[in-house]
Amino acid sequence: MDQTVMPSTTQVEVVVIGAGLAGTAAATVLARAGRSVALVDSHRVFPPEFRAEKLGPPHVAMLEPLGLADTALGAATAIDSIDIYRFGRLVARHRGREYGYGYSDVVNALRGAMPAAVDFMVGRVAGIEAGPGLQTVTLADGRAIAARLVVVATGLGDAIRRMVGIARVDTRKAHSLSLGFDLDRPAYAYPFESLAYYGTGYDRVAYLTLFPIRDTMRANLFVYREANDPWTRAFRQNPAETLGALMPNLGGICGGLGVAGRVQVRPIDLTLSQGHRRDGVVLVGDAFCTTCPAPGVGVKRVLTDVDLLCNVHIPRWLATPGMDASKIGAFYDDPRKVESDAQAIRQSEFSRSMAIDPGLVWVARRARNTLVRKGAALVRQAGASLVRAEAPPMTGSSARM
Repeated sequence: MDQTVMPSTTQVEVVVIGAGLAGTAAATVLARAGRSVALVDSHRVFPPEFRAEKLGPPHVAMLEPLGLADTALGAATAIDSIDIYRFGRLVARHRGREYGYGYSDVVNALRGAMPAAVDFMVGRVAGIEAGPGLQTVTLADGRAIAARLVVVATGLGDAIRRMVGIARVDTRKAHSLSLGFDLDRPAYAYPFESLAYYGTGYDRVAYLTLFPIRDTMRANLFVYREANDPWTRAFRQNPAETLGALMPNLGGICGGLGVAGRVQVRPIDLTLSQGHRRDGVVLVGDAFCTTCPAPGVGVKRVLTDVDLLCNVHIPRWLATPGMDASKIGAFYDDPRKVESDAQAIRQSEFSRSMAIDPGLVWVARRARNTLVRKGAALVRQAGASLVRAEAPPMTGSSARM
């Protein structure tokens, strides 16, 4: 589609709409590669938002080749050990570097480190004209951006997708709930650096994780319940009491259990996009599909999208004229992307089924896992007792060290 570009219109190769993790990362990677990029978001500073709050080695391994690791991890808190609890008992202490972080802290750090070449425009998108040639994005204040490609990185928001005729389809409504809250003492006051406390397989709990973000001990609880469930309302009103009833040993493990501030509750629906093969527009990250955060693969899926789109497909697309739907389809059909999305969906469904599915196969799996894990815990406990019993008594100078 031929469009006349007005003299006052910003002209770039790529306009990215949405400056969360996916959008900011995409704009940064493209600009560092010498592409002209405009990044549009309604907030100059990303507001506090309850999203992913832990990074592990797989995430770091993806941030590093994108050139984003130093900035992202500089806004996070390093964690070197995590105590693993099953059935209320300590079964392992895992050593390895992880990070706790506030989502908005990392996004704002990445924004602050963007190349100066990124044209960051604060405003609300009022309209998009897309076609196989040039795309035009119009902001509510009248500014316009002409680009060869529009990258939609608006996460869970539907407005931009609807503008270009893309629908979101629920594959499982009310799949799970993520609850985030702070404990009432500083992180150093707890007898562990971080903790993961797993559900029994019969309590609708995936797991609770406690970890530091700066001086705060942060909690993320993943459950298979709905937002209007009476249990959810009780948790909002009396979080410490409800959590203590759910995990009776937790108070003793923590040396007291108290919650500070409000509980953030994020309902999780599993969704897919429909009608997304469009001229001139591509979806990335949660704008394309949403999965459950409990398995811990969501950030990896988003970064896989950014890597493939910015380092593989966009350079190919910009090397030849046009930007029709057949070109865009190469990204959606990329085997790495297909497998990344499919793996996240499979793990989301598997975790839920293991916790609550009433089918005989899943009941048997839960029973088997319960026996195996309890047996393993007893073996570890017996081994630890034997080591203590055989250890020589400390005397003399060694006892005073």
